[in-house]
Amino acid sequence: MTAEEKNITRAELAEAVYHEVGLSLNESAKLLDMVLEEVSRALEKGDTVKLSSFGSFSVRNKKMRMGRNPKTGVDVPISPRRILSFHPSHILKNQVNQKK
Repeated sequence: MTAEEKNITRAELAEAVYHEVGLSLNESAKLLDMVLEEVSRALEKGDTVKLSSFGSFSVRNKKMRMGRNPKTGVDVPISPRRILSFHPSHILKNQVNQKK
């Protein structure tokens, strides 16, 4: 990670809500937790979560397939699984590209 890159933590998001909305810091953290929990629950059920001007999260089912161990070259079955994907909105893409 370079000096420019930064990870935003849950605490920092809660603090941003605190400054923008005016709730107490504790209430802001609870609100953030409630929103994230609701998003998680929807994704667990297989629903798509669309956040206007931000993007959408969706869950896809991947079938079982054969892969190959790169060290040994032996074929290995890859079990079926669910994957989470995020598709940014065109508004978010434009915002990110303008900040270069």
